[in-house]
Amino acid sequence: MGSVRGWSSRRDRDERGWLRGAPPPRWVRVLPVLLLAVVTGATLATADAHDLGFLLGAIPPLAVLSYGPWATAVLGGAVVVVLNVPATHVNRPGDTDLLTVAFIALLSVFVSFVRSHRDAQLDTERAIGEAVQRAVMPPLPRRVGRVACAGFSRAAQHGTLVGGDFLDVRGGPYGVRAVVGDVQGHGLAALTTVVALLGAFREAVLDQPDLGSVAARMDRRLEVDSSGVRHAELFATAVLLEFSTDARTVRLVACGHPPPVLLRGGHAREVGVAAGPPLGIGLAGAGPPKEVTVALGPRDRLLLASDGVWEARDASGAFYPLPERLAALARTAPAALPGAVWADLLRHRYEVRDDATMLVLTAAPPLG
Repeated sequence: MGSVRGWSSRRDRDERGWLRGAPPPRWVRVLPVLLLAVVTGATLATADAHDLGFLLGAIPPLAVLSYGPWATAVLGGAVVVVLNVPATHVNRPGDTDLLTVAFIALLSVFVSFVRSHRDAQLDTERAIGEAVQRAVMPPLPRRVGRVACAGFSRAAQHGTLVGGDFLDVRGGPYGVRAVVGDVQGHGLAALTTVVALLGAFREAVLDQPDLGSVAARMDRRLEVDSSGVRHAELFATAVLLEFSTDARTVRLVACGHPPPVLLRGGHAREVGVAAGPPLGIGLAGAGPPKEVTVALGPRDRLLLASDGVWEARDASGAFYPLPERLAALARTAPAALPGAVWADLLRHRYEVRDDATMLVLTAAPPLG
């Protein structure tokens, strides 16, 4: 599953990654060396280029962005050497303040040393954070029992793998069960709620006899977590599914979440299901959500998507027509379908403002 929000181009992705602390793009690394070569070559070629000497003072600070202290020291030393070579015509008194440039070079080495240690610490923290998030919502297996799975997730908050969306597919004594949901908020602030809901779902899969009871367990988890918190508005939407043993039928309930889309042949339609209240507002008081049973053919595909996909907008403000576009992608293999929908969103320039999660489920032939 993916961790970052979609961007319109590879170049944009590289630059935004650099701003978040990732390695800088190649052009930033080349710039100090290129600037040194160009200025040195120009000043050696003609005395009329001696006014370019001031550009040499920018090389050590630029080196700090890309290089460690040793490489920064080498580039700073090269600048000082160039300033002292008569053939470059930049060593005339008054043209360049050598002491100032030397001080900038030494200061740049110190800043590069501090940055290198900070980057190492950030890399360690990022690795720990990613390990925790992957433990919360690990990549889906290719199949669970008789159900083939394909998941996709993009967090709206940069630098996170898990946002406010969650999904899971689990086998248990009552069949294969799946969930896709969206908690209030997104990013790391919603991670605690995601952990609580996934934990409740995974436990309920093992001991709750029907989907209504699974939803009630998740609802109670949110109620307990928000009890005692003043003005707490903790809630989540979700859709839960349970496949029969042969995966020819699926039962589902929706708790304030968009319904699944059934792709059958070249046609796609929303599954008709009455959406119950969101989790966290007390399903016991509102009554259990209504369960719907859908028959599945051997090549039918169910796609579940979060609000980030359904509510993506184009330049005119129109929502992304998921069933219509899904029908146009009907020839795509089930495992590649979530990625194809995401690529379609970007290709048609729809803006995704929220976490985006998709899950495709299909009946798989028995093993062996």
